[in-house]
Amino acid sequence: MALSWFPLALAVLVALAVLPAAVVGAGKSVALTLERANHKGIELSQLRNRDRVRHGRFLQQQPLGVVDFPVEGTYDPYLVGLYFTRVKLGTPPKEFYVQIDTGSDVLWVSCNPCAGCPTSSGLQIQLEFFDPSSSNTASPVSCSDQRCALGAQSSDSGCSGQNQCGYTFQYGDGSGTSGYYVSDSIYLDTVVGDSLTSNSSAAVVFGCSTSQTGDLTKPDRAVDGIFGFGQNGLSVISQLSSQGVTPNSFSHCLKGENGGGGILVLGQIVEPNLVYTPLVPSQPHYNVNLQSISVNGQTLPIDPSVFASSSNRGTIIDSGTTLAYLAKEAYDPFVTAITQTVSQSVRPLVSKGTQCYLTTSSISDIFPLVSLNFAGGASMILRPQDYLLQQNSVGGAAVWCIGVQKFQGEAMTILGDLVLKDKIVVYDLAGQRIGWANYDCSSSVNVTTAGSTGKTEFFNAGQFNNNNSASVKPYKMILLPSAIVTLLLHVAFFGVLPFL
Repeated sequence: MALSWFPLALAVLVALAVLPAAVVGAGKSVALTLERANHKGIELSQLRNRDRVRHGRFLQQQPLGVVDFPVEGTYDPYLVGLYFTRVKLGTPPKEFYVQIDTGSDVLWVSCNPCAGCPTSSGLQIQLEFFDPSSSNTASPVSCSDQRCALGAQSSDSGCSGQNQCGYTFQYGDGSGTSGYYVSDSIYLDTVVGDSLTSNSSAAVVFGCSTSQTGDLTKPDRAVDGIFGFGQNGLSVISQLSSQGVTPNSFSHCLKGENGGGGILVLGQIVEPNLVYTPLVPSQPHYNVNLQSISVNGQTLPIDPSVFASSSNRGTIIDSGTTLAYLAKEAYDPFVTAITQTVSQSVRPLVSKGTQCYLTTSSISDIFPLVSLNFAGGASMILRPQDYLLQQNSVGGAAVWCIGVQKFQGEAMTILGDLVLKDKIVVYDLAGQRIGWANYDCSSSVNVTTAGSTGKTEFFNAGQFNNNNSASVKPYKMILLPSAIVTLLLHVAFFGVLPFL
């Protein structure tokens, strides 16, 4: 583009610089009166919230970054049965272990005091309690705060006599938690441009749990809280993307074997074999349109209306569910097809109401591939280990059981960690779609912020060593003509947990 306009623009700027506080027009000088804003009668918390909104606008002008979270845990219900990560909250920052849950919206952690909250964990992790009074940056969320209204969309919100925005969550397993919302800093390992920043932070609203019930009170798999990755405006991914801190997307790759672990990033993992299906609009969860199921290449005789989406029907992708569940009308044809395919090679048996198989051979050599077929032509290919669980051994033969369960009640299908493991799963919220590809989650991945710079930047950064501390390697930047920023991440190797 020619720069012939530059001298003129410079002259205008110089002329304006020497003028007094006036506007010149139509031969007259119009004086501008500048007055300092009067904040008398306004609470300090309101001013702080106003400043945070302004600072958010500053952040929107900065390049988006990819945020990397460490992942621990495993899908195996006989070992851990959940995946969790670590977040740092407050000033000074304090670290908390939280379950990765795409089936809920809000990040919450146990607070002090807390009724029913476990104080020890069978996961051999140190449980912590958040204390807002010990954080220099914590502030309560009032009932009049617009963020309290966002909370009402995903919980039974209420207000106390202290003008405090409270909440109550009830989960599908019957457990529950209640508490109040606070606003405080979350600390992020972020790659922006050509550097890794380990101490960047942003203000987010999260739940301060003062009461827990049901399975949340049990110490065997206790963590400090739950990290909800839903689409509600109060989810951390929504808050950070609206501030311009991160892209409106996230991805995970949950490792199935060798102690589990995996990858969790705010950004889109890029992989050539990814296939995408649209999200069902106006649904509270990550609903997708499952259309049919194939076993060994044969489509099962299931009425497609079984998978139709509504407020309490359809197919949900949920990392907070350990196993996987099929609508009852689809479950029996699925199990029957598996059994018929392998009946000549294994000994079928029923254990505690679950279809199992006794075999001395590798399940990969005997059991068929299963294809879940979605709208848009995307298929999720399940290997035998994605729908079977080894229960025990009898006389040198392994007992493998169907790990997919029958959903009792409504026609609901839930795809949990059993089928999501060993796959890249991308939640493109801006594009309202979900993608996946089978992948070795101990390998490195490319991540994009889907920026608009017209350049692609590749990095070697963020490799985690065996001590789980980030170490930065020398990196080389390569510029290509496309509109994404790509980061090379490496998975954390966590090994077998000490209690196993």
